[in-house]
Amino acid sequence: MTTLQTQPLNTLWYTRCPVPTGLGISIQKGWFKEKFNEQQIEIKSIRESNSKDIRNSHFNHTLANSVRHGGSIPAIWAYASGQKTKVIGLSWADEVQLLLTRYDSNIKTVADLKDKRFGIPSNQDAIIDFSRAQAIRGLENALKTVNLKVTDLELVDCLRADILAAQQQQPEENDSSFYGNRNKINASAEIVALIKGDVDAIFLKGAHAAQIAHDFALHTIIDIGSHPDPILRSNNGTPRTLTVDEDFLTQYPEQAQAIVDAVLQAEQWAHAHADETHRYLAKECNSSEQWVHAAYGADAHLKLNTNFDETSIIALQDLSDFLYRWNFIPAQINVRKWLAQDISIQAQVA
Repeated sequence: MTTLQTQPLNTLWYTRCPVPTGLGISIQKGWFKEKFNEQQIEIKSIRESNSKDIRNSHFNHTLANSVRHGGSIPAIWAYASGQKTKVIGLSWADEVQLLLTRYDSNIKTVADLKDKRFGIPSNQDAIIDFSRAQAIRGLENALKTVNLKVTDLELVDCLRADILAAQQQQPEENDSSFYGNRNKINASAEIVALIKGDVDAIFLKGAHAAQIAHDFALHTIIDIGSHPDPILRSNNGTPRTLTVDEDFLTQYPEQAQAIVDAVLQAEQWAHAHADETHRYLAKECNSSEQWVHAAYGADAHLKLNTNFDETSIIALQDLSDFLYRWNFIPAQINVRKWLAQDISIQAQVA
């Protein structure tokens, strides 16, 4: 790995999604900050910045000297759009990916979806509409199990404009949750459309999906997230990408390696501390331990593993090809060329 370092690294920016990641555990434990404080490098959160341009880097990865661990769709979109980033690790934590309908519906199986209305989120102002992409991906993968195609259904756009307008009427409150108070009425227009009967089925994933399905007594048509074929399970969160900007990797390879080491350290700790890890994951997901268990399993702590597993690489390529085919990204990408081959992803044996 060639080093072109011209000046000391003063600030490292980080961001992660509200999902199970080793980076999230490391940050909550304070280990990430400690590791870089030793090198007199200040750690700053992208999501907590007062600057909209900096916050947007969570999706477009335009901020120099930054690391992101989270959903792969925004990371793929940024790279396909010309942003020079590198993947320094992939993590795979299987989660529920539910196709849901109302309890009083006559839709009981995936085959019953033929000619039905499927609600798809439409986020008009999103930098990359990953919610829409992951919903179509989950639907398409589920339909493959019964030899149906997305064109066999009617896709109904569920606009979030009305909910966002209502959201703006809510009083501002101080909130220490990951995304703040706004997340508590996160604009899930497809859920509203399903309850009202404007659509026949929707897609949701993760702890949020498990709780919504329970609270509204929704019928699960299929949990494609538990399918034995990993390609059919691949979506925004399977796998998740750990990425840095390419210039950072080139100029500060030791610090890039330190990021990976911090993630691996947190994952090793998690494997040996189930109860504590589940509490941390609940906080990361803005949920409760009950729904973390429901979404990720009682062994969620064992699913935190960052590596370059061949299955993850193949699945990430398949997801990228899907995004190009559905016009979510402007160009096809070669995932293997995106990987940072010089990074060591061998966990240290305690």
